[in-house]
Amino acid sequence: MPGRTLRKRNRFRITGAAALAVGASLVLAACGSTKDTGASSAKGGGTGQVGVILPLLTSPFWQSYNDYVPKMAKSEGVDALKTVNSNSDPSQQITDINNELNQGVKGLVVAPLDSAAIQAGLDQAERKGVPVVAVDVAPDKGKVAMVVRANNVAYGEKACDYLGEHITSGKVVQIMGDLASVNGRDRSEAFRSCVKKKFPKLKVLEIPAKWESDTAASKLDTLLNANPDIKGIYMQAGGVYLAPTLQTLKSKSMLKTAGQSGHIVIVSNDGIPQEYDAIRKGEIDATVSQPADAYAKYGMYYIKAAMQGKTFKPGPTDHDSEIVKLPSGILEDQLPAPLVTKDNVDDPKLWGNTVK
Repeated sequence: MPGRTLRKRNRFRITGAAALAVGASLVLAACGSTKDTGASSAKGGGTGQVGVILPLLTSPFWQSYNDYVPKMAKSEGVDALKTVNSNSDPSQQITDINNELNQGVKGLVVAPLDSAAIQAGLDQAERKGVPVVAVDVAPDKGKVAMVVRANNVAYGEKACDYLGEHITSGKVVQIMGDLASVNGRDRSEAFRSCVKKKFPKLKVLEIPAKWESDTAASKLDTLLNANPDIKGIYMQAGGVYLAPTLQTLKSKSMLKTAGQSGHIVIVSNDGIPQEYDAIRKGEIDATVSQPADAYAKYGMYYIKAAMQGKTFKPGPTDHDSEIVKLPSGILEDQLPAPLVTKDNVDDPKLWGNTVK
């Protein structure tokens, strides 16, 4: 969410990419394996405290990620400090990074709010020789050891395919994230391009909602007044868009369950328990499960590796993901993000079914 007047808002997530780890001497196993193959350690042996900075805590997704952080830090042997919440403010996030650096942390795990603005914080960390792992969002510029995220292009494509397979023609809406973030851009363009290429009888209407629930609600209300014949909706962030979308449809008597005449087919992104409940009720049809647990786990894994001076190569990993090199040259571990429908919504392996 780049340089513009910054105000606190209910943003969601953003996307990621990452650079090679700091001070590496040997590369880990070919093809992106995350197994230790004897890579050397940086000065200090990779020990020390790690700061963890969250983008916000108003979304159930980030609340779950926050809960996973101390558990995964312990399991990965990382001494993580108490998480810091930047409260949807990119400028505050830079201050938070500086505060953590002044406390003497040896590593940082950051979920960037703004793909461009985060560079200032990354530059501060680089000057102090502190490696950074980016979670969920890739920075446009700046040095990071790894970006941990799922393939956000696939999010948009999966939503497109599901809607296209269930709607033969008509209007569909995508409620977009912040286009200043790579996540918002990836999901929006992927959905738009896929529909144009594969389902030309669908007409895409768009709501730029900036990861803000109130913006999504008001703009959806206006759009539905002018287009009461909407047949499908793609929500790019269920954590902030699910409740306002369902409330808006309900207020207009347009919330019909699956199987009922007039049902609007809805696909979401996140994999939070609230989405699963909505799928079970037939209020929405599908969501892409963004792995909050794996974000926490591999955020800790990669920051520990970076502090030890380890580096990685593009290719498949030993945890069913793939490390890719982004156009910027940064490495990104693209974790699996399955499509969840009524057929697999009760799968106990889905992290959203483990949250109490």
